[in-house]
Amino acid sequence: MLTILGFAMIATFLVLIMLKKMSPIAALVLIPALFCVFVGKGAKLGDYVIDGVTSLAPTAAMLMFAIVYFGVMIDVGLFDPIVRAILKFCKADPLRIVVGTALLAAIVSLDGDGSTTFMITVSAMYPLYKRLKMSLVVMTGVAAMANGVMNTLPWGGPTARAATALKLDASDIFVPMIPALAMGLVFVIALSYVLGRRERKRLGVLTLDEALEPQEAETVLVGAGGLDGKGRKASGGSGSGTDADLPEESEDAGFQGLDPNRATLRPRLYWFNALLTVALLTAMIMEWLPIPVLFLLGAATALTVNFPHIPDQKARLAAHAENVLNVSGMVFAAAVFTGVLQGTGMVNSMAEWLVDNIPDGMGPHMAFVTGVLSIPLTYFMSNDGFYFGILPVLAEAGQAHGVSSLEIARASLIGQPLHMSSPLVPAVYVLVGMAKVEFGDHTRFVVKWAALTSLVVLGAGILFGII
Repeated sequence: MLTILGFAMIATFLVLIMLKKMSPIAALVLIPALFCVFVGKGAKLGDYVIDGVTSLAPTAAMLMFAIVYFGVMIDVGLFDPIVRAILKFCKADPLRIVVGTALLAAIVSLDGDGSTTFMITVSAMYPLYKRLKMSLVVMTGVAAMANGVMNTLPWGGPTARAATALKLDASDIFVPMIPALAMGLVFVIALSYVLGRRERKRLGVLTLDEALEPQEAETVLVGAGGLDGKGRKASGGSGSGTDADLPEESEDAGFQGLDPNRATLRPRLYWFNALLTVALLTAMIMEWLPIPVLFLLGAATALTVNFPHIPDQKARLAAHAENVLNVSGMVFAAAVFTGVLQGTGMVNSMAEWLVDNIPDGMGPHMAFVTGVLSIPLTYFMSNDGFYFGILPVLAEAGQAHGVSSLEIARASLIGQPLHMSSPLVPAVYVLVGMAKVEFGDHTRFVVKWAALTSLVVLGAGILFGII
């Protein structure tokens, strides 16, 4: 009964948000509360919610201060060189823009943090998608898939969890998987090429001068490398348009973030901010302090050094308050969903049902089975639940049929491209929130492509003899 109710709860949630019958926050709170009553444990709802909130509170804190930190770094111009390079490569060609999105997301994902990746990627690419009227779900989908493949880095989380759960060395799991994961990343880039061609066919190929109003074109091209539409050095004098000269839609399009003359720039502090960011990411990878503490300290330091006057600090906090509220609210709402799933025992019941229904004849192929199961299970469960609750059971079943724990551990990474778009992953709310995309629209678009990416990684793993 718990198994049926668990699957019914997840299905109800997904259907309602994809059909836009409920907002994600409302669905994450009300649907599990209702099913908790159906299970007959309504009296314990408060305990389940508090447990869920307690477990996700550090994540919420980390995201809140990470958004403030990287928001400030974007304000002061730390990522302007990346933005200029991407704009110079992409120009106003939809195909190049989509491929550039995949490449940027993959590169930034090297820091191992999905929220960071999405903040930087969306900040750089959103203006182009918005102004050229490109599909924003293409941007969120491509970024999520690229980050999902890169999320398998040893410091990204899943590999470390698999190593811990099965008492293995993370490098023994990850290094042999590199060829298969590389194939997955190549597939994402190829897919972005196909999606970009589709967007190019729909919109045509434009130059920035054609895509934007003259004043806007000059502003963007200055940000993209200081050249005007004919390759000359763009001037920054009175000829450039002011905010009053721009169409009303300009601010919504987000090109202000690329303004090379914005008041928040701190060019003299560029190397301080760069070193602070490198130190922060190094401390995060080396686990010198808990990640929420690192971002709290980093945000406080960045605000104090770059904006020593309190009114300026308040202005920066206010500028990023909407993103902070959206993301933290979604995380705490997701805590209700996860708290009920785990507290009522539904998640364990669903996992046991899946494992028990594996045919005996599939025993010698448990690595393949694990890879296939990881796709839906890591979507419907947290990584902690899958790697610490389900993976040891699958590994034990594999060992009974002569399949090594290493093969099972490698196969468990297969589902990560889809996992990054799971409603239980806080970072995905940073992605859709900053991109102003409905979560249901993102889900409808990305699920099929992300699942296909996972299958490509699985196929490559089998082909190369890794799994």
